[in-house]
Amino acid sequence: MSRNAENKYRKNPRNRATRRAALGVGGIVVLAGLNAPAAVEFADAEYHEYKIAQPEYQAKYGSWSRVDIPAKYRTNAIHAALLHTGKVLIVAGSGNEQRKFNAGSFDTVLWDPKANTFKKIPTPADFFCSGHTQLPDGRLLVAGGTARYELLDGEVKRAGGGMRVKNESAVKAVFLKKGTRFRSPAGVEYVSRFDVTVPKARPAAGAVGAVGAAGAVRPGQAAAPAPVVAGEARVFVEAVEAGPLSVTEKQAQYDIVGLTGKDAANTYGLSEKITLDKQDFQGIRTAYEFDPVAERYVPVDPMQKARWYPTLVGLDDGRVLAVSGLDDVGMIDPGDNEIYDPRTKKWSPGPKRYFPTYPALFLTKGGKLFYTSSNAGYGPADQGREPGLWDLRTNTFRKVPGLRDPDETETSSSLLLPPAQDQKVMILGGGGVGESRRSTPRTAVVDLKQDNPVFKDGPDLPQGTRYLNSVIMPDDSVFTTNGSEDYRGRSASNIFKAQFYDPKSNAFHEAAAPTVGRNYHSEALLLPDGRVATFGSDPLFDDQQNTKLGHFEQRMEVFTPPALHRNGKNRPVLEGGPRELGKDRRATYRTDHPERVAKARLMRPSAVTHTTDVEQRSIELGLTKDTHSVTVDVPDDRALVPPGWYMLFVTDAQGTPSEARWIQVK
Repeated sequence: MSRNAENKYRKNPRNRATRRAALGVGGIVVLAGLNAPAAVEFADAEYHEYKIAQPEYQAKYGSWSRVDIPAKYRTNAIHAALLHTGKVLIVAGSGNEQRKFNAGSFDTVLWDPKANTFKKIPTPADFFCSGHTQLPDGRLLVAGGTARYELLDGEVKRAGGGMRVKNESAVKAVFLKKGTRFRSPAGVEYVSRFDVTVPKARPAAGAVGAVGAAGAVRPGQAAAPAPVVAGEARVFVEAVEAGPLSVTEKQAQYDIVGLTGKDAANTYGLSEKITLDKQDFQGIRTAYEFDPVAERYVPVDPMQKARWYPTLVGLDDGRVLAVSGLDDVGMIDPGDNEIYDPRTKKWSPGPKRYFPTYPALFLTKGGKLFYTSSNAGYGPADQGREPGLWDLRTNTFRKVPGLRDPDETETSSSLLLPPAQDQKVMILGGGGVGESRRSTPRTAVVDLKQDNPVFKDGPDLPQGTRYLNSVIMPDDSVFTTNGSEDYRGRSASNIFKAQFYDPKSNAFHEAAAPTVGRNYHSEALLLPDGRVATFGSDPLFDDQQNTKLGHFEQRMEVFTPPALHRNGKNRPVLEGGPRELGKDRRATYRTDHPERVAKARLMRPSAVTHTTDVEQRSIELGLTKDTHSVTVDVPDDRALVPPGWYMLFVTDAQGTPSEARWIQVK
């Protein structure tokens, strides 16, 4: 210890008391000797707590603090999104708890970080494992979720699968309630597990009606019916009788019990494969917008396809693309993507392309989407796993080579590096497909401004890491935290580490370690005051021996970065300014010390789940200063700055951020 440090230590009575306590503990350890390893661990823990509480340590590494959450507001954070009101929407749905699903008990909690207050929001559907994204007007689109929980191998007692329901009537649609029975010619019956509406038939392509192609109908001749294409919908069914006799691998036609007359003649079922195999989660078509001002969910038109584990990504024109997910019978979507228009509140077909579930897709130059190959798992290991640029207008996909450990991108983290103008995308960590024990410390960066972009290795993480959360900071660094080395934290493999990545130096440096472990179903996001909040974790087991089933982590932690410890009381301050960006793309804010402002960044708020956050981005702004104000210039490129609400941060030369000012970009 240097003399200056020692003098500082002596001048602080609290430090002297802590030192006496530490020396006292050290004495106990000496007396206990080798027969008291617990005392040694206690002493180490006491010293660690002392060390991380020191101002010098926090100014270099930052600090963590727990959020005090009243018991009735604790929930399983599956999704988290920052709203333009400054509040955080924490969505659980049934929260990976089947008993809550069975009871129809679905949770959403609204947290105000500034006041540390909480509010329960009535939740109209099970948004567990839905998709979400920010809309141009500041609402949050939430689509998809859970229709049915999975049944693992050995748990399936009644054969189940898809039943395609056909309706050959061109007059009306047919509604079949949950519990409708389908009967085969041999008398085997299956019962539907969901309501289903089968659309009416439509005229076949080229059909010319009853007159026909040959001309007018002769007197006394009956008009031939116009050819139609039967309306079709699919519903999950289970056998009425348990056991293998109801298993069928062949397609057959089924009567619908209870229908009579023309309805019975026009409507029937066609079975798909019905087996006793593992039955995966099943998705829903439901879609809602969450209104941050009214603080409630507002229904909009449902998606055309049911989705569980989908990605929703905002496009440069303000519309939203929904991609992938498990459908209404638990099969991965084959590529039937769709687009939501927030002006009409309706969905339309999008370009067809297959991806595994929760694919990480980032809006880049020219409106193209870059797929990093990060995903959340469902889907075969040899399909849709290669990274590349997807041109939605031509529906072409250009693969990008160079990624090390390409078979370990599941549960990886990825992001558009700051500033977004650089068009560099990074992938961090990841693991093998499914419940693989493999994980990689690999990071890699691709420069999409290059004519022939190629991934290049970045610095390795401290160890192989799945479920890493990565957050862009106002000073252009990336804060990464937590994760686990094995699948869902198996074998007590949670990682209690955090670090900053500097895109300019392409290097990591250490940050203060979190005190709560986080793996699957965890999130992290930037708050308007420059701190980072972390939520959730859903371990498979609670012990190293993997004998005790895991419990969802409901504690929340907030990380305060080093710059706020060094200079938090003298951070830059912006006042006034518009709530909406003008046509000249400029905005002016009052400040008493414009000379201290070094950089300005426009930062899109996060909507994160399953380590996937395709929303966050940081845009470099032009900056001019006056005697008592600063003016920022926002680029006029919707692919760079998609419409929506943003946080405006300015930082000083040491990287100390202001508190954010919210502004809407149209």
